[in-house]
Amino acid sequence: GIATYLSGPASVFGVPGRQTAEMLFDEINAAGGIAGVKVRPIFVDEGPGVDHVVGEYRRLVQSEGVHLVFAAISSADCIACAPLADELKRPTLLWDCGTQRIFEDNRYSYAFRTQANATPEILAALLYLLKVKPDFKSIAVINQDYAWGRDSWDIFRTAMNTLKPGVKIAAELFPRFGATDFSTEITRVLALRPDVVLSTSWGGDLDALIRQASDRKLFERATFVMPLAESSLQRVGKALPAGHIVGARGDHWFLHPSPADPERLKRFNDSYRAKYNAWPIYPCFHMAQAVSAMKAGIEKAVAAKNGGWPSDAELAAAFKGLEFPSPTASVRIREDGQGLENQLIGTTLHSDKYPFPVLTDMIVFPAESVTTPVGQKSADWLKTLSPDMVAKLPQAQVFKS
Repeated sequence: GIATYLSGPASVFGVPGRQTAEMLFDEINAAGGIAGVKVRPIFVDEGPGVDHVVGEYRRLVQSEGVHLVFAAISSADCIACAPLADELKRPTLLWDCGTQRIFEDNRYSYAFRTQANATPEILAALLYLLKVKPDFKSIAVINQDYAWGRDSWDIFRTAMNTLKPGVKIAAELFPRFGATDFSTEITRVLALRPDVVLSTSWGGDLDALIRQASDRKLFERATFVMPLAESSLQRVGKALPAGHIVGARGDHWFLHPSPADPERLKRFNDSYRAKYNAWPIYPCFHMAQAVSAMKAGIEKAVAAKNGGWPSDAELAAAFKGLEFPSPTASVRIREDGQGLENQLIGTTLHSDKYPFPVLTDMIVFPAESVTTPVGQKSADWLKTLSPDMVAKLPQAQVFKS
């Protein structure tokens, strides 16, 4: 069972997630399945909201008899589904949601995250900003008004106050989730003239913000930091100027400068582009990681049972400490269920080769260096960071056409 956005503004990357699952499941089945068993996805739309997803989760387990659940894009859906995994004792992979609270506030035996959480995604973007624009003095934030928008700002602000105290917060703006008109926010930021504008928005909201900010020349007045904007680049095209900071929610970039296995990344890119006439974006990579974890976990559990099919408990146990390949590197699931995933941040650049911005001056942050340690809360750990982290960042890598 796979929960993803198939309707609403978030479907702009929920649908690519579904497409990736279908593509990879076809490849697995063409090769004979996993341990000789073919796989069949049953998709659930997250668009109708949390109550719908919870009801569908129960139906998938109790009526459809799914062996595994992938849930979900929405952090609210993941928070609701993780306890269900333990209640119904069905292995569940949190394939895209970002909230760090799931494994910091609770412990689960059947829920595992196959990618990073908000803390490394946001911290990496801040460290990059401190590296390339260390003298900024003021910042404004334009974030969606719900848990993700407010939690991600809390992470950024806490780390910023630790690593660069004294930055003036010019404005904290939280337009409603699903907003299409950002004229009020843009007008205010233009008047306040902050050095930096942070937006951890995503989906159709971020697309609209970028286009409207471009129309009113806001990108010429401030440096934008957008940790989730990799998924918008192909849609907004050259409306996003060069010189702004973009993250990929992991090290997910089809032009990754140093993938662990270049051929593996090329196969993934080429397969997706041939099938869907687009380059894969970060939800595609996140779905690929969940599928890879599923395959590796089942194979591990089957091997431990000398070829027998594992029980739910045996399959769940196989995910603890599991390491599996991603299109660009590898991911390890810690003992607390949290995935460790590298983070890639870069600066937008216009290239004649692509009709949308690419990334240059890319830094790949090792997962352990930006992830809250097991047993600690992000809000506390971020306050212990040292400013010398910036001096120790990996070497930036330029775009190569």
